[in-house]
Amino acid sequence: MCRVFAYIGPEIPLASLLLEPENSLINQSLDPELHPHLQLAGWGFGAWSEHLLKPEEPLLYRRPKAAFYDDNAKGIIPSLQGSTLLAHVRASSYDAGVVQVDENCHPFSFDGTPWIIAQNGALPNWRLLQRELLAHCEDRYLKQMRGTTDTEFLYVLLLSLLEGDSDEDVKQAFEKLLEVILEAMEKLDLAALTKLKIALVSQDRIIGVNYGCGHKGETDVTGNWKELRDKDMSLSMLLEPMYLLIGKNFQNYENSYRVDVCPENEATSAIFASEPLTEEGEDWLNIEFGEIVAIEKKGGRISKKVSRLNT
Repeated sequence: MCRVFAYIGPEIPLASLLLEPENSLINQSLDPELHPHLQLAGWGFGAWSEHLLKPEEPLLYRRPKAAFYDDNAKGIIPSLQGSTLLAHVRASSYDAGVVQVDENCHPFSFDGTPWIIAQNGALPNWRLLQRELLAHCEDRYLKQMRGTTDTEFLYVLLLSLLEGDSDEDVKQAFEKLLEVILEAMEKLDLAALTKLKIALVSQDRIIGVNYGCGHKGETDVTGNWKELRDKDMSLSMLLEPMYLLIGKNFQNYENSYRVDVCPENEATSAIFASEPLTEEGEDWLNIEFGEIVAIEKKGGRISKKVSRLNT
């Protein structure tokens, strides 16, 4: 399973997010806490900074090699800082059919939208499902697709379903996304467990989504993800939470993702991630299966809203 990391908060060195913590995203590609496999199929990040010449656009960096082997990382990242970040390490099956090129590394970014996307999940049979799903896709996004991944196609489909950029617009688009996927699965008799753990990020905003369907296309999936680890790994990973940490004074803790936990109206930074990244696991909010969280920074303060998706 891939790893996702998103941050909004004060402008800080990207090295403090990507390199320095012992369990940084780059180190997770070699030693993830909650997943048994290495993430060897590439990595990347998108960052916004007021110090860039185009501060309203994300700086994108993607490489189709294991993050811990990227010889450019320690040369480039210490020169950068940002107030919004989306980063990802890519896992894939170990076979010759996996295409490892820049175009298949997350995050994905298109012209004509403020959003970039990354996920740790999969849409099985997505190429066959396109027979039904392409009817929902807009040409302006389809023509920007460069790679061969399900995530980039989901990005095309999601953007095509968006009617605006408000939190409610995005929530409705994610609900419609799963709806049309399930309809295509039923029509083509291609029901399969589908795990969609997605971070959709724009400047000073994170939308985190944790949903999908079970082996038979059902959305009312229940169970204890920890107990299922040895019985049904794929179902366990479907039900596993995503994690959110909000607080203040993140910049005061070197080599760590720690923050000072505080009331929400005092929080200045937020991290959305595939696994809790501090020993104080109780400080992290679980974003459970079937939930969406909208996080925004305004006036230097963080707000969040967690909702159930209507699926």
